[in-house]
Amino acid sequence: MTPSLRSNEPSWFYQLAHPPSSLWFTLIISIGGFLNGYDTGAIGAITTMPQFAQVFGEFSPIMRGFTVSFLLLMGAVPAFFAGQLANSFGQLQIVLVGAAVFSVGCALQGGAINLPMLLLGRALAGLGEGLWLTNVSIYITEIAPRARRGMLVSTPQFMATAGICAGYFTCYGTIHISHSIAWRLPFIIAAILAVALAISCLYLPVSPRWLLHHGRRDEALRELGRLKLSRAEVENDILTTASQERSGVSLWHDLSAVFYRQYRGRTTLGLFILGMIQLCGIDGVLYYAPILFVQAGLEAGTASFLASGLSAILMLAISIPATIYADRWGRRTSVIVGGLGLAGCMYLIGCLYVTESVHKSGGPGRWFVVISIFVFALLYVSTWGLVGKIYASEIQPMETRAAANSIAQGLNFVRKPTTIDGCYVGNLTNWLVTFTTPILLARSAYAAYFMFGSLTTLTVIILAMWMPETGGKSLEAIQQSFPESPNGFTTHLHLTHPVRRTARQAELDN
Repeated sequence: MTPSLRSNEPSWFYQLAHPPSSLWFTLIISIGGFLNGYDTGAIGAITTMPQFAQVFGEFSPIMRGFTVSFLLLMGAVPAFFAGQLANSFGQLQIVLVGAAVFSVGCALQGGAINLPMLLLGRALAGLGEGLWLTNVSIYITEIAPRARRGMLVSTPQFMATAGICAGYFTCYGTIHISHSIAWRLPFIIAAILAVALAISCLYLPVSPRWLLHHGRRDEALRELGRLKLSRAEVENDILTTASQERSGVSLWHDLSAVFYRQYRGRTTLGLFILGMIQLCGIDGVLYYAPILFVQAGLEAGTASFLASGLSAILMLAISIPATIYADRWGRRTSVIVGGLGLAGCMYLIGCLYVTESVHKSGGPGRWFVVISIFVFALLYVSTWGLVGKIYASEIQPMETRAAANSIAQGLNFVRKPTTIDGCYVGNLTNWLVTFTTPILLARSAYAAYFMFGSLTTLTVIILAMWMPETGGKSLEAIQQSFPESPNGFTTHLHLTHPVRRTARQAELDN
């Protein structure tokens, strides 16, 4: 019997003490994910602060939903073409510009004295996010060694979870300040971090695959030296395949190519995954956790912020093992099992409200709601939140990666991450969830939960049929999982597992 890879890999403690250079580069660029989560964790809490209301007045559910989601709506605009810009100028250049624009937007929000100024700041912040979030995951996908690609591509999601936690507790710490700095400080912190992200882009290695795609082989070899990838992977995968890619095609060709017959199935699959992982309701939970806990009967203000922060801590804790073991768990298994759990949480909460089992005065019903929200968030960050972004970033070939990513990210912004290659099919669906959640909650205590549960169930059924396994394969080998068919689609009803490399393959990689 062929030995498994596990016996040939360095120990976990050795890898922790000797992290690969690609890990450091991934952590630095993942500041973008942290900023994404930081805004998510802070903005919902900010809009409920009394200090905020003193400046802008009390917001109606519609105005609160519009203000919070305006960043997402504006992010859809650049997200549609950010991939094409990166195809021409490089991912790092576009991330740098996006971070700079985001920092200006945060500065305007932090200094806002009226609602138009606040909305202008959120618009600029959204434009910046739309530029960088589309390209962060593409960049990581292209520099990561195949043995650790799942872990590294999921790092921005882990950082986003850490950002959510930081955003909640920043607001929890500042709510006791009577001055308006209580809600301005989170925006100031975000602006400083965005400047740090922009500066870091000047020193990170350029994607070797992007350089090869543009015929810059000597520079690509130099950057491969910085990444310290295995010789076997460089020679057999990156140099051999990438050198065959074409460059210099038009923007229209890029956009239309994603729906050619040979790419249609994976493009549709990537768009569907990144849109539907948001329609499970996660953005409603993350943005409006304080409101959800108050609706369940917890005290407003400090108690609500603390409950939201606790969920953020638990999400961060569960993200650590989920990120580390992302390459050992099957993509399909995580999606199907996680989706069933997410749908179950939504149905349970909806049933509790529709049967009037939740009472603000007390009783076990409200605690079942609170616990179910915790379980939902933990399941999401450990399954759908990770796998969706990893999977969508893996399945596109170099020819269509930027264009498909842009289309996906733009639709994802009109959700919030998340790209075909990293996450923005989410933006359209992000915005829909973020905008409609407070309106639905104001009209019905249970309608939103049943809606999200049904959408999640539908997603699980469809992905169980059409989602092939990609774990353990190189980017180039994954393309063979999408054989050509008359309509561009192939069913995958069997539950496959990650491809296990042989001992010889492990030896070559090391």
